[in-house]
Amino acid sequence: MMKREYPEQPLVGVGAVVVKNGAVLLVQRGHDPGRGHWAMPGGRLQLGETLAQAARREALEETGIEIEPGEVLYVSDLIQRDDAGRVRYHYVLVDLLARYVSGEPRAGSDALDVRWVNAGDLDAYPMPARTRHVLELALHATRNT
Repeated sequence: MMKREYPEQPLVGVGAVVVKNGAVLLVQRGHDPGRGHWAMPGGRLQLGETLAQAARREALEETGIEIEPGEVLYVSDLIQRDDAGRVRYHYVLVDLLARYVSGEPRAGSDALDVRWVNAGDLDAYPMPARTRHVLELALHATRNT
C-alpha cells in the first residue's frame, strides 16, 4: 500500500460533495492533512475502484450516509512540503457532485464530527480556501435543481 506521508508518487483523493436542501455534508477531519478542519467526505482511491465507488464508500464510512455520485465537479492538486522542502503530502483531488440517498449523519472512521451545514453558515467552519470554493461551486450547481 502506498504511504500517505512522504509518498513515492502522487496519490488520488476522491471527495463526495453532497448537497441536500441547500446544505452541504461536512466532516471534521481526524487525520492530517487537514486534521481539525472541515471538508467534504472523502479519501484515497483504492486499486481497482472507480471514482464513484470510492466516493460512495468514503461517504458511508465517514458519515453513515448513502449517496449516488454524479459528475466530476472539480479537480485540483494538494502538495504540502516540510521545512526542508521535501514533499510530505501529494494528492490529486477529484471531487464528485453527489446526491443524498438515505441515512442520518454520524461520525465514523477518520471523522471527528459530521453535520449538514447551510450555505450561510459556512464561515463558522474552518476549512481550506480550496474546500470552500468547491462547496460554493456545488451549491451554485444545485441551486435550481
